[in-house]
Amino acid sequence: MTTLRGYTPTQLSFDMAEKERLRVAFGERLRENESLARYTSARIGGPAEFLLFADSADELAEQVRTAWQLGMKVFILGGGANVLVSDSGFRGLVIVNRARGVAFNEEAETISVRAESGVNLGVLARQCVVRGLAGLEWAATVPGTIGGAVYGNAGAQGGDIASNLRMAEILQHDGTVREWSNEEMEFGYRTSALKRQRNGRNYVVLTAEMALTRGDAQALQAKVDEFIAHRKRTQPPGASLGSMFKNPSRDYAGRLIEAAGLKGKRIGNAEISTLHANFFVNLGEGRASEVFALIHLAHDAVKAKFGVDLELEVELVGEWGGQC
Repeated sequence: MTTLRGYTPTQLSFDMAEKERLRVAFGERLRENESLARYTSARIGGPAEFLLFADSADELAEQVRTAWQLGMKVFILGGGANVLVSDSGFRGLVIVNRARGVAFNEEAETISVRAESGVNLGVLARQCVVRGLAGLEWAATVPGTIGGAVYGNAGAQGGDIASNLRMAEILQHDGTVREWSNEEMEFGYRTSALKRQRNGRNYVVLTAEMALTRGDAQALQAKVDEFIAHRKRTQPPGASLGSMFKNPSRDYAGRLIEAAGLKGKRIGNAEISTLHANFFVNLGEGRASEVFALIHLAHDAVKAKFGVDLELEVELVGEWGGQC
């Protein structure tokens, strides 16, 4: 099967001694064989071998440090958008990031908001609008968390995280915490320095600070209302992963997939949306393997017809049998 650009398998496993140390370290907080479908926007995914919840940035850092000290790697799951978890699940430790602290600084010369990485980006954008603070309106309809948005340089409506981020507080591989500047993040189209080294998973976003400006709350809300209306017109409701592929230079992945004749194509309970061909929808009881098959079908059809090698925007998590 054709190799997909933008993906390298995430496969982690623990030996029995590591598992027991993990149980001792986290006690009753640690869940085992927990389905990840309930934590993803597509409502798809097998079980996590181990799972924890982090309710603050400090707790997230503590949990990751402990896992690293035990010689383990971890996968941080935010809002579950732009993530496809395999049907076999994830052999390792998943931390569900529920760190949602927010602090506005409106007294300094430069206005900003500092948010923990589990904060929903769209919710934060709407909070800014209510306060009459401009800069994040583009994000009002974007799913997912601040941490995921920084990691993948989320964007919409001509804006992105790179245009707002002042600094990000990052847990380093050695257990220390350091602030990274916007320049150090080396943002690109739907990517960052963190995402480019994702297979090492040696860095974790704890908080992010975004620059804002004063604005008129009514005018900002009107702009957000336009974005919401546009999203409803152009993107499918229900359980989807968000944009499946990155848009190639000077073109759109959805247009190419539609032109390849695949709009509305179904495999099992997964469908390439009839509204927007770059959105793959779980029609109910969908399986990751069905979405995975549609991914390859779309990728290969577009490459054969147009010579365009589409690159995944979503992240494939778990084991995929070497099929990628």
